[in-house]
Amino acid sequence: MSDIVTERSSGILRVEVNRADKKNALTAAMYTRLADIFNAAAEDEETRVVLWHAAGDTFSAGNDLGDFLKNPPGPGDSPQRSLMNAFIGFEKPIVVAVQGAAIGGGTTMLTHCDFVYAGESARFQLPFINLALVPEFGSSYSLPARVGHLRAAELYLLGEPFGAARAAELGLVTRMVPDQELFATAMATAQKLAAKPGGALRASKRLLKQGFADQVKAAIQVEMQEFSERVRSAEAKEALSAFLEKRPPNFTKIATPVAAE
Repeated sequence: MSDIVTERSSGILRVEVNRADKKNALTAAMYTRLADIFNAAAEDEETRVVLWHAAGDTFSAGNDLGDFLKNPPGPGDSPQRSLMNAFIGFEKPIVVAVQGAAIGGGTTMLTHCDFVYAGESARFQLPFINLALVPEFGSSYSLPARVGHLRAAELYLLGEPFGAARAAELGLVTRMVPDQELFATAMATAQKLAAKPGGALRASKRLLKQGFADQVKAAIQVEMQEFSERVRSAEAKEALSAFLEKRPPNFTKIATPVAAE
């Protein structure tokens, strides 16, 4: 069975991340596959809206750490960068159903979507700081733009988990719904969108996001450079080693370089 399952019906392309045994953690191959799916959907006249969800009880644990450590992204082209570009260029509505945990990229990818429904059990976390890393997917721009600097700083610089109600309060999700109604709610919205005039729908999304793409592209460029440096740093080595060894990290003996003036 494929790690990503797609099915199109009545103008709705259903995209299901299907790696429940690994908490739907994303590998490089899965990023590439998702990018291909969204790029193809952008050109497919029969696809009017995308409904994105995940199998099992977790939306996504973010990066598959083992796969990620074998080939961490650099500042240039990468599978992650391909998916970011696909999101930025996608003019059709994306509806998402989030259940269980959405960690790291499992949360930042949602900032590129148009309708995000979170089940009551959903839990979000942006733990990049805990791994000595930095934000990605353009979220260093999109998240503060949406929730304000102070709230974004709380989410990123502390890296602590928060629930669906908090996500709704912050405006990270459209609405919190009962778990048993999650998929049906997302599907109902996708069906409503699929019945709208497609040209006007795409034009409206373009207008709503005017200027957004350029800002996100600029943020991604800076993020990828910083991320590439951070993931290869002594801090990240300690953080990732501690994670794999299931011990608290110790950053106190690692010298912090002073930025040049």
